[in-house]
Amino acid sequence: MRELDFELEKKPDSLHARFERASLFREQGQFEEAKADYLELLRRSPTDFGALNDFGTLVLNAGYKEAARSLFSEAVRHHPDNPAGHVNLGNLLFLLGEQQQARLHFESALRLDPDHIHAHRGMGNLLAETGDNAGARRHRDKGFKGHSLTALPYRGDGPAIAVLLLVSAAGGNIPTTSILDDRHFRTTVLVTEYDDPKVPLPQHDLVFNSIGDADLCREGLESACAVLARTRQPVINHPHAVLKTGRAANVERLRGSPGVVVPRMATLPRRVLASSEAAAVVAGAGFSFPFLIRALGFHTGIFFERVENLEDLKSAAAKFPGDDLCLIEQLDARDSDGYFRKCRVMIIDRKIYPLHLAISRNWKVHYFRADMAQSAEHRAKDAAFLTDIDNFVGARGMAGLQRINAALDLDYGGIDFAINADGDILLFEANATMVMVPLTNDTKWDYRRPAFDNVFTAIGSMLQQRSRAFDRRIGA
Repeated sequence: MRELDFELEKKPDSLHARFERASLFREQGQFEEAKADYLELLRRSPTDFGALNDFGTLVLNAGYKEAARSLFSEAVRHHPDNPAGHVNLGNLLFLLGEQQQARLHFESALRLDPDHIHAHRGMGNLLAETGDNAGARRHRDKGFKGHSLTALPYRGDGPAIAVLLLVSAAGGNIPTTSILDDRHFRTTVLVTEYDDPKVPLPQHDLVFNSIGDADLCREGLESACAVLARTRQPVINHPHAVLKTGRAANVERLRGSPGVVVPRMATLPRRVLASSEAAAVVAGAGFSFPFLIRALGFHTGIFFERVENLEDLKSAAAKFPGDDLCLIEQLDARDSDGYFRKCRVMIIDRKIYPLHLAISRNWKVHYFRADMAQSAEHRAKDAAFLTDIDNFVGARGMAGLQRINAALDLDYGGIDFAINADGDILLFEANATMVMVPLTNDTKWDYRRPAFDNVFTAIGSMLQQRSRAFDRRIGA
């Protein structure tokens, strides 16, 4: 870095030196310094692909999606024959839910470079989201075969904890960017479905299985079990435990647990639910309208609807992806004011930590769509949940949460639930895929920051302790 600073003092017009310094700043996580250099580069050379592309990556990682969109779009406009630009813009558009436009860019990248592994990976993700599992598999095969291992950059100065991070090509992985800080952890990612057992595993102190969706990722979890047969290192979230956490599996093993109420659930063929047999099949499964229907393997409300009648059911079945759909009894999660509530707790090293209480007029409750930002009263209730979960949930409910925690047997996971008038836990979901959406700098969320800090501190402590425990066992 000093050499680049010195060169730029002598030659401030050196685009190469400025680009190299911007790249180093970006790799070291120095956002403002990298931003200043990229802006100066683009002032001097507005169409430079490297500056547009890398600046786009910088701002996207910082959460500025629209700024990244502008930069990636400019990179594609000025360099339409560079497949990397199309892939980056395609991945961002997919993240934003603009599937049709994303597909056009993945297709453009593959026309330019039919072997571009990241274009195949992006297309595989897109086709899976639209229900084309066979097409998704073809592209994933081309994107991951022979490329199952990726070493992530390490920005720390001293010794690092080496982590082998297991992921599934099908998705359903725990987001770990904010968990495995690259200033402390040297991470190598292994896509388990494409692991080659003849290739030695990279050196690692700890295995973190981030594959979290048992309904979507059975193949990936089973492959992860095979990977673990090749290592003696400590494991976070053993895939054997995760395999037992599918929605229907959780309902069956928790049915009848004191203090826990689970919904009736049935998995039925989609083609039948879209046919003239639907009414008889639904009644035979013990359901009556209204109820919830969802495609398995999707989250954040995607392909998840409330059907009021037979016409709604057939419409949902016709447009949802997958061979099977899940019918779910809707548990009444309304409070005395008629609002729907959903609490989330995180499980870290088998201990329970409150994360949020979302309150909404809509039955499909997600914190980012709920009425929290607009209501100080709702935020006050959220604060009460976070600061005194024992009293808020009650003794019966806390005992129910502990029973769910014990059944899951996860090192990292979460539970989504509500509480009924009797103090029972109304279980919505319990698994390893729970996302902790980063808080903005808005001061209205300051009351939530201690709860977030508690969770991340617990995660860091667990990872440190597990790796040290192994060192003690081998006498290191």
